[in-house]
Amino acid sequence: MLYQPNRRPLAEITADLARAALGGIPADTVIKNGRLVNVHTAEILTGRDIAIKHGRVVLIGSATHATGPETEVIDAAGCYLVPGFLDGHIHVESSMVTVTQYARAVVPHGTTAIFMDPHEIANVLGTEGIRLMMKEGENLPLKVFTTMPSCVPAAPCFEDAGASIGPAEVAEAMTWPGMTGLGEMMNFPGVLAGDPLVHGELKAALDAGKVVTGHYAVPDIGAGLNAYVAAGISCCHESTRPEDALARMRLGMYAQIREGSAWHDLHATIKCITESRVDSRLAMLVSDDTHPETLLTLGHMNHVVHRAIQEGVDPLRAVQMATINTAQYFGVARNLGSIAPGRCADILFVPDLAQMKVDRVMVDGVVVAEAGRMLPELPPVNYPEAARHSVRLRAPVQAGDFVIAAPSGVKNAAVRVIEVIEARVGTLHRQLDLPVKNGELHASRERDVAKAACIERHGGPGNTGLGLVRGFGLQSGAVASTVAHDSHNLLVLGMNDADMALAANTLAGCGGGMTAVKDGRVLALLPLPIAGLMSDRPVEEVQEKVSALDRAWKELGCTLVSPFMTMALLSLPVLPELRLTNRGLVDTVNFRFVDLCVS
Repeated sequence: MLYQPNRRPLAEITADLARAALGGIPADTVIKNGRLVNVHTAEILTGRDIAIKHGRVVLIGSATHATGPETEVIDAAGCYLVPGFLDGHIHVESSMVTVTQYARAVVPHGTTAIFMDPHEIANVLGTEGIRLMMKEGENLPLKVFTTMPSCVPAAPCFEDAGASIGPAEVAEAMTWPGMTGLGEMMNFPGVLAGDPLVHGELKAALDAGKVVTGHYAVPDIGAGLNAYVAAGISCCHESTRPEDALARMRLGMYAQIREGSAWHDLHATIKCITESRVDSRLAMLVSDDTHPETLLTLGHMNHVVHRAIQEGVDPLRAVQMATINTAQYFGVARNLGSIAPGRCADILFVPDLAQMKVDRVMVDGVVVAEAGRMLPELPPVNYPEAARHSVRLRAPVQAGDFVIAAPSGVKNAAVRVIEVIEARVGTLHRQLDLPVKNGELHASRERDVAKAACIERHGGPGNTGLGLVRGFGLQSGAVASTVAHDSHNLLVLGMNDADMALAANTLAGCGGGMTAVKDGRVLALLPLPIAGLMSDRPVEEVQEKVSALDRAWKELGCTLVSPFMTMALLSLPVLPELRLTNRGLVDTVNFRFVDLCVS
């Protein structure tokens, strides 16, 4: 049966809700014998029924008077009844599937609402891409809220994207239904320097009464962080140390504690709660980026909550960090984030609170998932052809495009190398001496150095930045991806130029995605034809191709967890310390271009 949301605005049904609570009209559903997790008071309540009318809770207590002949009675059988989880910072595109397939994956694990920042598709298709994703999210058993991407491109002076967003676009977007605020403000140097375009976007969001979400990716917790918060930015997910998160909360900023597929920050940052014992009302749990394997095997927000519990957080506080805290931050607590009268009946049935495995999921008073499986059929996905042809290269890529000339007359050259750190968003800016052969620099298996190229793919200048990267362990072949944050140009890593060209041209031919090649042969291909970022195929099918890609990476010598997600951040020029864009190498500590060879 095709899913049909039961989602009438509260203002239209207040009289019916009050009558149902008093027994004047029967409830649609009554849940009995559950243990209610009350996130308002951080306590577990037993012996109370939950009555539901028009998809909303109307009564907590004895519901005998509200139960009629047609009322559905659900026996919770001693399960904990937990509010549906909210993810306060997520990029759906990073899961490589559409919003519909994303919902199929996360709702059975208990996620009932997300606050997505679609800045990936915005960098490729602009505001039209944002609207496409918002439209897709309207009729799903997942409530999809949006924050307007603020940095498109992320660093305009350092890269070329497929679109540009400024104060005028932000002001318009603040009027769209479902738009809850401004997306992560990655251009923190612009905030601190008083950049008029950056502050114009802040003004547009603040004038509309919306929140401004943050991305302060440096360890400074002094004057710089204070200035950032003073500019109206009220949350940040870039804490990697407990002192980072604690400093944010002490300044009245929400600390979003992140646990995704490749970024495992929670182990360290959650100590701001477990060791300091401060009030956790300004702490949120978020996932940021999660790929299909994690969603299908570990889960989504239930996994993040479980990880917090494993690290010593009281289960009730952990649940608060993924429900009421998030709802209050985004101003939707009147409707979401708790099991209380007037709120949407988004309720999870959890047998063991410490393990956080979700047995049953109710959304708007209807059971939509059981035993890890979505029950209703979801609406079909239709993206226009323009969204499926977004890889527009100036010309086919040639092996010669990857030649790195060395300074003349030297046998060894001092070079700058990007060094990746497993499970971390940061990179290190290293300097190495590499031998020169025939006047060129080459990849080196012995030094674990691969060539890297970032090729503009949006039909713009067509330029290519070249660099060197260390830490992937590649021994042969090449890999390529059109998922390359945030401008999503064509990113290629490799040990030989011919394979790098084959990898690049393979993706250009299928509309984008990820691939791995070796000795002139394609080992694995994950097509992502929607903006070069997403597939509309079932999440299980996408995961099979992701697994094949992971095996191909291993065949090439890489042993990193989620190497393609680590690779995808090599081109993001707002994260420390050294990055590669289509315009060249960027020192992201001092925000300046640097030469590959050290003079």
